[in-house]
Amino acid sequence: MRHRKHKHLLGVKSAHRLSLLANLCSALIENGRIRTTLAKAKALRPFAEKIITLAKKSHLAEDKTKKLHFRRLAIARIRNKKAVKKLFDELAESFVDRPGGYTRIYKLATPRLGDAADMALIELVEASDEGYAKKKSKKKPAKAVPQTKENADEEKPAEEVPSSEESDTDQSEDAVAVEDKETTDDDSQPESGESPAEDSKPEDGESEVATSEPVAVEVPESSSQDEKTTEDSTPEEASQESP
Repeated sequence: MRHRKHKHLLGVKSAHRLSLLANLCSALIENGRIRTTLAKAKALRPFAEKIITLAKKSHLAEDKTKKLHFRRLAIARIRNKKAVKKLFDELAESFVDRPGGYTRIYKLATPRLGDAADMALIELVEASDEGYAKKKSKKKPAKAVPQTKENADEEKPAEEVPSSEESDTDQSEDAVAVEDKETTDDDSQPESGESPAEDSKPEDGESEVATSEPVAVEVPESSSQDEKTTEDSTPEEASQESP
């Protein structure tokens, strides 16, 4: 009895079916993605994953005879040495850490014209991601722009502009430094024709107050006249006048 032994017959004989699956599998390996009917995609999925498992075993094997054995089994099933070489040498590394599920099927909304068969896309999981990354990296490089004065000015980094607080503090520090410098210069350098000793010592008969501006003082007339009389009179006259 054939209970639970259903196979994807595809309406053809076994020889035709094997060659069909082999051609589809080689096209899938070479291109990474193909468009076919949903029934063929479902029939191709287990067939292609078994070939990928052979490539994975060959990559992990250390014995050269085993590697050659797995490669020959794949060639016998696919019948395309170019596709087998690409699978074993390039794609096998991307499937080493993946424990199955090497293909992916997408159902398409629009059926095929003519017989209205359901269409689908089948692709390799890791190969599709790598191809997408390569397409991104193949972007054209930007054209070199000739350098001009304007471009050179734009490329120069903008100078840091100090904040208002920092500028105020810097200006105050500069002003203080200039004042200190002026005071030290005045103290250290005396005026021409004068020595520091002469400036420090007042002249004879003059007090330190005399150096400053004179101050007008009002004196009463009576007192000034008495002083004049006393100055004009001699000491003898002064003694006679006194009782």
